[in-house]
Amino acid sequence: MSNPVLENVNIKSIQTLATPAELRAQVPESPAAVRTVQRGRETIERILDGDDPRFLAIVGPCSIHNLDGAAEYARRLRALADEIADAVFVVMRVYFEKPRTTVGWKGLINDPYLNDTFRIEDGLRMARRFLVSVAELGLPAATEVLDTLTPQYIGDLICWTAIGARTAEAQTHREIASGLSTPVGFKNGTDGSFDACVNGIASALGQHHFLGVTEDGLPAVFSTAGNAYAHVVLRGGHEPNFDAAHVAECERRLKAARLPSNIVVDCSHANSHKRPEEQGDVLRAVLAQIEAGNASIRGVMLESFLEWGAQKIPKDLRALKPGLSVTDACIDWPTTETLLREMRERLAPVVAARRR
Repeated sequence: MSNPVLENVNIKSIQTLATPAELRAQVPESPAAVRTVQRGRETIERILDGDDPRFLAIVGPCSIHNLDGAAEYARRLRALADEIADAVFVVMRVYFEKPRTTVGWKGLINDPYLNDTFRIEDGLRMARRFLVSVAELGLPAATEVLDTLTPQYIGDLICWTAIGARTAEAQTHREIASGLSTPVGFKNGTDGSFDACVNGIASALGQHHFLGVTEDGLPAVFSTAGNAYAHVVLRGGHEPNFDAAHVAECERRLKAARLPSNIVVDCSHANSHKRPEEQGDVLRAVLAQIEAGNASIRGVMLESFLEWGAQKIPKDLRALKPGLSVTDACIDWPTTETLLREMRERLAPVVAARRR
């Protein structure tokens, strides 16, 4: 009797990738990009510590599917960021990986050509080049970690990282968060509960040991020091949770766990019932809480792109609009300008009082 096949029974093919070190050498950081990343991380940390009295605004497309459209958005956002910088520190959402409940397009890294060819190395290279270009504009970037190896390829260009509602309970992602070089926002669970994010933060603050791959592509054991800048992102659940009562309950849970009371409110997702027209209502409610004296809310997230709404990925990719989301519906650029300027106008007196 021949030996049975016991490994890779359901694997169709295996393709080797460039190592993280090789890809970084092919798409290196420029000195300007390094300065942006360093300044961005330090500023976000100071905001979370309360040493910088300004507020975060993490703004951008639900996902990046067209690099030209995203580049145009980044240029506009960079100019607006300068305009409101006295009260608001702007970070661009640059999300290359998308979680799917069942199946669907998983993002630019996984399927960069949106045609089920899954040229992942091309996707990694495209993502890295785009992040370098955004950093060279002087604009910090935020992303979500899904695949556990991706940070080795692009993590040096990220200033803020999210752990999503579906992965906040995963021990693997909590361990990775403890070793990331950026502040990390843990989203509450999809049901709206705080257990996943509070326990995730507590875990990420601790030291961990886990298996990973080095920049040279070698398997290794990583030992982490813990991430002091893990914090909560409220994204809603069965009901929105941006209101004062839910924020107070989140503060109570953090205090009970002896964790820093740092909260970012996601104005999209379940907080807006995934309706872009409600994002402004959420933002204004959050601003009212800050004006009333809330000291735990450190910033907000907005899903925004050049055009309003979303589109399905068509069979004929020539019909795709470069500035219209292919995942969650987004507010458009004029609405983004209006909301961020209002945010600056309403928070400038708060920031000035804090400086005094």
